[in-house]
Amino acid sequence: MANDPRKPQSRGARSARSPWREQAESYLNHHRKVARDSARRLWLSPIASMMTWTVMGVALALPVALMLLLASLEGVSAGWESSARVTAYLSDSVSIEEARALEAEVADDSRVAEVELIDRDAALAEFRASSGLEDALDYLNENPLPHTLLVTPSESSRTADGVEMLLTVIEGLDGVERVQVDLGWLQRLNAMTDLLGRAVWALAILLAAAVVLVIGNTVRLAIESRRDEILVAKLVGGTDAFVRRPFLYTGAWFGLGGGVVAWILLQLSLWWLSGPVERLAGLYRSEFSLNGLSFDGALALIIAAMLLGWLGAWVAVKRHLDDIEPGEITGG
Repeated sequence: MANDPRKPQSRGARSARSPWREQAESYLNHHRKVARDSARRLWLSPIASMMTWTVMGVALALPVALMLLLASLEGVSAGWESSARVTAYLSDSVSIEEARALEAEVADDSRVAEVELIDRDAALAEFRASSGLEDALDYLNENPLPHTLLVTPSESSRTADGVEMLLTVIEGLDGVERVQVDLGWLQRLNAMTDLLGRAVWALAILLAAAVVLVIGNTVRLAIESRRDEILVAKLVGGTDAFVRRPFLYTGAWFGLGGGVVAWILLQLSLWWLSGPVERLAGLYRSEFSLNGLSFDGALALIIAAMLLGWLGAWVAVKRHLDDIEPGEITGG
């Protein structure tokens, strides 16, 4: 009997906690039910749903494809930057000993990874062997070629700005007559890719806005077709969140389908273009290749598409749901 007073207390504690659990379970069950019902409605109208998914897929795939192309170009240009070398031509009056001293001085710079000295006699011998002009070169009274330093920048300096700074330092050395590095075209390429990158982001924002408008218009039509159902739900005390929830799930399902279609279009485009691109790159002895979306990228694309679909549905519901009031029935 001493334990009897504690039994009602434990039942009371359980009963005090149960309403919260029941409310949470009811809330989650309603979300699951609404999500299934929204998906079922899309499945029952496959043609209209597929048209919306296709429009979304094309709008999402275009900017993503351009971003992948720019990423591939930037990777190739980075490889070209890393292989850039500075060629320093020394004055004709510089002796081989002075050239070696300059080689040691340049090698001591922290921005330099390697320096190679090519003396004029070795350069002339190589030119004689590779040019096929042995007889013409025999008529030369003296060697016209200068000593040359081939300077490879360090890894931290293998950028356009880093090479420019190293170029300025080498040009200021005594005995250096001319310095050459072919980075002008690479700088122009980087400027063009930066401009194209900004243009792609602008296009992505515009197409994202178009996706939101397309989903908003589709959900607006769904709201109009279910006007009577909405009126009845509001009449019996349904909150705005309760009424809004099915349409938000509809927008999310539209976004999911559009993201999957966009991923399929990207994969098909990559498969179709990869062969010609590889053959073209092989002709130019380039390592350029088109890179597709990784798993994380595909997941991010689908999540972004679902967010855009949800946003479009929310805009449509916010704008049109307030116009539907139970007074349309009670007043009539």
